[in-house]
Amino acid sequence: MTDVRTSTSGLLWAGSEDLYAAVLEHPFLAGLTDGTLPRDAFRHYVVQDTHYLRGYARALRALAARAPDEPSAAMFAEHAVGAVAVEQGLHEEFLDDLDGAPVDAVPPGPTTRAYVDHLLTAVHTGSWAEGVAAVLPCYWVYREVGRELLPRSSPDPLYARWVAAYGGDDFSAVVDAVLDLTDRLAPGPREQALMESAFRTSTRYEWMFWDASWRLEGWPL
Repeated sequence: MTDVRTSTSGLLWAGSEDLYAAVLEHPFLAGLTDGTLPRDAFRHYVVQDTHYLRGYARALRALAARAPDEPSAAMFAEHAVGAVAVEQGLHEEFLDDLDGAPVDAVPPGPTTRAYVDHLLTAVHTGSWAEGVAAVLPCYWVYREVGRELLPRSSPDPLYARWVAAYGGDDFSAVVDAVLDLTDRLAPGPREQALMESAFRTSTRYEWMFWDASWRLEGWPL
């Protein structure tokens, strides 16, 4: 069940619940759980997610640098290191089981570039609270998707590993820490509205990211 909270984070989620419902209905995730997802779609996802996590780590480092207190700075700095660790660990495991060109031989796709640019704009030009709201869907949506898919897992061992990584307790604890921080922000009405806009845009990009891999999106020219 989705972790729907009151206060700041609850308002953010409520404003994008329709988008999360669309995420759960996407055929990419259906193919993960029933094992029918084509391998080339999953490889596209892993390669693009590797590029994305590099940009995501930059956004988290920017949040750490702008944090108003040391615990928040330390948390986002640690998570930035963790994002790189995922790239080097879990993604390398997946790529070892998939055929294709090396990651750096494939450029970031249009959706990947757009999502990263959105995050970097939010964390550098918006308020600190807006930056937190922008990076939050990557934590929260993945945790909720993992929880939703975990009981079904997948008959494909490769896809089952992906589901287990995001549906497990370790990742959930990381997400809870960011949600607790979000609920301590107590923004005013104007900043809450800006946070909701940043959160909803990032949640749209979460759907678009899976859709891009489903379509094997590339640059048209």
